[in-house]
Amino acid sequence: MRLDPLRRRDIARCVEIEKILFPGDDPWNAHAFHSELDIGHFYLAARPDEGDELLGYAGLAVLGRRRGEYEATVHTLGVAPEHQGHGIGKALLLALLERADEFEAPVFLEVRTDNTTALGLYKRHGFERLGIRKRYYQPSGADAYTMVRPARTRDEVAG
Repeated sequence: MRLDPLRRRDIARCVEIEKILFPGDDPWNAHAFHSELDIGHFYLAARPDEGDELLGYAGLAVLGRRRGEYEATVHTLGVAPEHQGHGIGKALLLALLERADEFEAPVFLEVRTDNTTALGLYKRHGFERLGIRKRYYQPSGADAYTMVRPARTRDEVAG
């Protein structure tokens, strides 16, 4: 598997995966993905070593002006169900965290309280629960945990 920048021609497949992963809620549409790329946020696509199939995707926003003032937010992370359980989500997350570490930025995200797989992944990679957002996901009304992974300095990353 390899990670490449997400391309506009990947967006239709991202939308398909979103609909599968988030039934009963409001999955991202093509406009949302195009807007993220237009703004210049950091988006990756997971692909097989050979071929162009989109296995998963992830996106990170880094906001701020200078070191010590940056914050990063995981906007999305999804892996096609038929490719889950093979480390793709982990590889995507680690790449997002590496990008945030370049800015020494804490990383925030929201995750459904009932998504035990994602919660486990995030906890294994240093995320802690900050709070809960009641009825965050619509229209299902599912709750979300807000989580954070503290900023890592260059020395911490190198060590």
